[in-house]
Amino acid sequence: MTRTPGGPSTGAAAGTPAHTTAAGLHPSAVEHEPAGAAGGAAGRAGIAKPGAVFDRDAAWDALVGFATDRGPGPRLGVVSGGLRQGKTHLLRALTDETGGFLFCADDAVEAESLRRLGDLLARRTGSVEAGRLRDWTEAVDALLALAGQEPVPVVLDEFPRLVRQSPSLPAVLHAAFRRHADGPHGGAAPGRARLLLSGSDRPVMRRLFCGPSALRELVTLDVAVGPFGYREAARFWGLDDARLALRVHAVVGGTPAYRHAFVADRVPAGPDDFDAWVCGTVLDPRTPLFHEAPRLVHEAADSGNRGLCHSVLAAVALGAGTPGGVADRVGAPLGEVSHALALLRDWALLHGEPDVLRPPLTRLRIPEPLLAFEHAVVRPHRALLDGAPGRAEEVWAQARPVFESTVAPARFAEVCRAWVRDHAAPDTFGAPAGRVGHGSLAGPGEPGAEVVVRGEGAGGRPGPLLSVGLARWGEIVDVHHLERLHRLVGLLDERGEDVARVVPALYGSAGFGPAVRTSEAQGNVVLVGPDRLYAGG
Repeated sequence: MTRTPGGPSTGAAAGTPAHTTAAGLHPSAVEHEPAGAAGGAAGRAGIAKPGAVFDRDAAWDALVGFATDRGPGPRLGVVSGGLRQGKTHLLRALTDETGGFLFCADDAVEAESLRRLGDLLARRTGSVEAGRLRDWTEAVDALLALAGQEPVPVVLDEFPRLVRQSPSLPAVLHAAFRRHADGPHGGAAPGRARLLLSGSDRPVMRRLFCGPSALRELVTLDVAVGPFGYREAARFWGLDDARLALRVHAVVGGTPAYRHAFVADRVPAGPDDFDAWVCGTVLDPRTPLFHEAPRLVHEAADSGNRGLCHSVLAAVALGAGTPGGVADRVGAPLGEVSHALALLRDWALLHGEPDVLRPPLTRLRIPEPLLAFEHAVVRPHRALLDGAPGRAEEVWAQARPVFESTVAPARFAEVCRAWVRDHAAPDTFGAPAGRVGHGSLAGPGEPGAEVVVRGEGAGGRPGPLLSVGLARWGEIVDVHHLERLHRLVGLLDERGEDVARVVPALYGSAGFGPAVRTSEAQGNVVLVGPDRLYAGG
């Protein structure tokens, strides 16, 4: 299947396969739309994006194009992404605006799901007979029959739950699509149902739609719904202060559900309110946010794996960046740890990426900031907090040094890398960025650099080295940082790396000293602080 990358204003043309990456939405956004949110953008076919849908123009455009595609026969689309990202809200908005049909699956047995679906179909069609579904063959035929010659979007939300109840469902769908493509009733023209299958169970969605499978060949739209980027997250939370936005992002990241349903819309009033906000939300057992991170692990791992998975996440959150480093910190054999690493990566709770300077080395990171905050800051004190909600201030006084020394610096470095990938001006490093990540040197005592940029390579070879950068949280970046950066570039030169095009870069959350400002004015270094991260290129 051909996939076209999505962007802020791109999407699939009607009838054309597409892949769109979009951040999440939230069911309460109608009542809690933040200031500055863009609502009402017109999608394809003149269907405006509702004001309740924050951002996500590319996802809306692609979904509307799919839902209104007038090509013959049924079409199949996929919407995937983790929990709390707003897939259901997005799809409900789509079906509301287009007159479509949505069924949200629950954990149930097959008979109950068919009964619930039948009840909805009976209300939709006004026919009691339409609601009497004996099996999924009848159910899928009834869903595809909802559309005649006018396209109608039909959504099965949390499709993996239905597959667990009825393992033959993917084969039933495939057979039904083949049947309906030629017309469901003798010589009648095939209906234009636009079936969207949505799911949060990443392993099941990957098995059904990312590998060789019968359903994959039918998919003409693939939309991934993920967290907001750090800039969008700041707008979503209504944060104008860049340094405060960085701190909040290091706790809750870009998952949209956390603002409304999980902290009852409590937002820091300003930089001086950050500590009180932490104590009143993520450290308060009376809020859903306090319980969310353990729940994410419990959804991914069974009881036999949870302990090791929590320990692995704690090791990464506290600075272990490689599988070997995690095994050493956990005190378990690498083979045993590797199983937990694979499970966490399968559920996207952990990412592993090749080191930019030493590709055989895998660098581990936790993509969900709340998981890192939980395992480095909350988990060591969870028993105390669970038993006494009033101890949050005491716990935060003990735990904040860990946040400032480990959690926030790691998240800041990730934001800096995201800035290079998504927001830096094209000429910042002399050429478009290909790979951006952490770069390690082989020598002892040389931790490497947090933001290393390579250009686009050819034939599977690494691209040219464009930039080497240090990211520093909570300290003024000055000339000694620049000198260290020059030493790193010199070492790379000695080890055979072509450094002729390297642009030194320093990223700092707390500001820059006069000496490096002078170097910047002379064109000798690129400086990136909070204001540039959130508003500059």
